[in-house]
Amino acid sequence: MSRVTLHRIEKGEPSVAGGAWAQAMAALGMVLQARNTGDPTSADNQGNPANMAEWIPVQVRLQNYPQLKALAWQVHGTDTLSPIEAWGIYERNARHLDMAAMSPTELALLQALRTGLGGGGATTGPAHV
Repeated sequence: MSRVTLHRIEKGEPSVAGGAWAQAMAALGMVLQARNTGDPTSADNQGNPANMAEWIPVQVRLQNYPQLKALAWQVHGTDTLSPIEAWGIYERNARHLDMAAMSPTELALLQALRTGLGGGGATTGPAHV
């Protein structure tokens, strides 16, 4: 895979072919799963997978994650982040996170990012929280 393609994946650009995504995931030891969001056993009423801790979105919409949005105040001109960008913001600003006030959806995102991008581990939140 070219460095340009890998960079586009890291930025979350939608122009990258699905095969390139699958190759990058395989290199990271991840498995690509397709789920029918219309199936009530695999998703909630908002279309979120039932087990959010195993799910990382292609694009993280800031409006859906209030604490991330507050931490990303310096990001201008976008309403979405790539998972790598979101994890970096969470990790760099861990001391400002209010874990008790976080919604279950945001906690699940944080756990999934930590597991998938932060080196694994089953605890919620960045490693140094």
